Amino acid sequence: MGKVFVSAHEVRPGRYIDTRFHLQDRLWGQQAFEDGHIEGALYWDLERDLSDMAKNEGRHAMPSKNQLQQLFERSGLKQGDLIYIYDQGASPFAARAWWMLKYANFPNVYIVNGGFEALREAGHTVTSEEAYFGPTKLAIQWNEAIYSNRADVKRVVDGVRKAVLLDARSEERYRGESEPLDKVAGHIPTAKNFDWEQLKQRSELYVNDQLIEKFGRDEEIVVYCGSGVTASPLYAILAHSGYENLKLYVGSYSDWITQYEVETGENK
Repeated sequence: MGKVFVSAHEVRPGRYIDTRFHLQDRLWGQQAFEDGHIEGALYWDLERDLSDMAKNEGRHAMPSKNQLQQLFERSGLKQGDLIYIYDQGASPFAARAWWMLKYANFPNVYIVNGGFEALREAGHTVTSEEAYFGPTKLAIQWNEAIYSNRADVKRVVDGVRKAVLLDARSEERYRGESEPLDKVAGHIPTAKNFDWEQLKQRSELYVNDQLIEKFGRDEEIVVYCGSGVTASPLYAILAHSGYENLKLYVGSYSDWITQYEVETGENK
């Protein structure tokens, strides 16, 4: 999939998507955008734009293809645009939007490592004025190779399909020792664990050597978390590190437990 992350100093003229959000304060991101954003940026909200909160397929269910296409078209995106996505830095929201654009086969999409503050410090103009781009019409060829749903994951659990399930949540949640959000504690059977927060270095995300040592590049890896949000940066880091056989289970654990049993403890 090639390069995913760029530094603020590498950013060239293009389109900007602001995805700042806070899971404990759902109005914060929109307010932060209105207070000041990179000139030319549009705001995509995690729950309004990058999730379908009406679905019963996990806490941040995947929008339909039609919903995503409408989002991209009303944002005035063209398939060949150079697109830079940022959040507040070391967060999962830019990676969520990046993955959805890659699912729609946009070829030139990058996550700005360090987020909004890194762009501001690098001299990019900040404004409170919202940009407007005329709507476009897109003929999207969806990249199904990077997407997994509950049925796909069940085939992995049952041994019908060979792949590694990788849980991006904390070790405590993975092992079933703590579960602050979902009604059942544990993990999807057979899954291994790598806490995505180990990728954080201050306001940026970097590959962790333990992650590379844990999984071979020839393995198919299906990444999930609680609701598909924090799995996204783990997926993006793996893609940036040269892993090509990757899928994201967007419904994730909160979708899995609506139908199937879980495991506790640890899979070595």
